[in-house]
Amino acid sequence: MGLLLVFTGDGKGKTTAALGQVFRALGHGWKCCVIQFLKSGKPTGESLFAAREELLDFRTLGLGFILPGQDREPHRQAALRAWKDASGALASGKYRLVVLDELTYLCSFGFLDPAELAQTLRNRPGDVHVVVTGRKAPRELLEAADLVTEMNAVKHPLDAGIQAQEGIEY
Repeated sequence: MGLLLVFTGDGKGKTTAALGQVFRALGHGWKCCVIQFLKSGKPTGESLFAAREELLDFRTLGLGFILPGQDREPHRQAALRAWKDASGALASGKYRLVVLDELTYLCSFGFLDPAELAQTLRNRPGDVHVVVTGRKAPRELLEAADLVTEMNAVKHPLDAGIQAQEGIEY
């Protein structure tokens, strides 16, 4: 039975936890797909690893995080294209595990209806496991989930002025 796992909250570690699930699934020979909704095409440790892993489809489909005052329309269009791609990956039967990284932001920004999100996830093939990450997971997603973990920020190096580091944050 495929499970729906949600990693949410304002703390660091949501994507890292999701990629840990991928690492575990790959160890069992599962075909996996990771779709990143906000991150842009800048190389990250995980994308560099994924390029060498034949059982892992890794798709970075966003335009980067939306900055205050920035035009949201190109981001909305990219997000909806990524959602269409994700919906296809879920329904394809090709993957045992699909990670939808930063998907919750599509609901927060008003790009995707939370009820549509929950319905699509409920209607996936019964043996497909899904991990959804992102802050402020909508109620509909939390209700549909089999597991919800909330990451809470306690302390972060950015708070001390330490910049993001290769191999740790990206």
